[in-house]
Amino acid sequence: MHTPEFQMNVIEVRELWKTIENAANRVEILRGISFGVPAGQFVAIMGASGSGKSTLLGLLAGLDTVTSGNIVLDGVDITNLKEDDLARLRGRKIGFVFQSYQLVPTLTAEENILLPAELSGYEGESRQRAKELLERVGLSNRAHHYPVQLSGGEQQRIALARAFITRPPILMADEPTGNLDSANGRHVLDLLLQLNREEKTTLVLVTHDGQLAEYADRIITLRDGRVLTDQVAERTVEA
Repeated sequence: MHTPEFQMNVIEVRELWKTIENAANRVEILRGISFGVPAGQFVAIMGASGSGKSTLLGLLAGLDTVTSGNIVLDGVDITNLKEDDLARLRGRKIGFVFQSYQLVPTLTAEENILLPAELSGYEGESRQRAKELLERVGLSNRAHHYPVQLSGGEQQRIALARAFITRPPILMADEPTGNLDSANGRHVLDLLLQLNREEKTTLVLVTHDGQLAEYADRIITLRDGRVLTDQVAERTVEA
């Protein structure tokens, strides 16, 4: 069984609240959440629909703004960063895998993988890195295909390669196997685990799948916007 060696926290969440208000009502989506994630750890965030898990992931990635509290990523408090600074930090620090793939339809598979590197100003080895990642995810022969020419499983593997192109220290994934059949879901999970170990990337994954969560080092379960449990995973499977 894989036994990771963790370092200092690369993610710190402190008294995090997310509230949505309108003229009619006030909805508290997250209620005073606090936790830390050591570098290199694989954390699964679980909870029923409406528990706040996807909202939490979006806040951690800087895709949404907090109501109160703080989020510190790799030593940088992102809570009050200006959008330009936040975009630069995301480009350097975070890879993100969406459930719905979010590939650009007018770009080829290889061009989709290269996009974060180009937006972040990475040059030089990026094209070679993209070719290596295409090989890693088993899609070297699909490099010049467009998303519409790829299956769902292939699109998600391209999205996973795209998330790793800049070698981010943190990878976040929102239900990355949710739209896939069991065989493709297992393939994507295996790739996530391999890249998590070999690239020493901290992995934060939102899922409702208890079997998938068994591969994590730690499981945080949310209920009604609060942390219900936060525990080291008792693995019944070999990772």
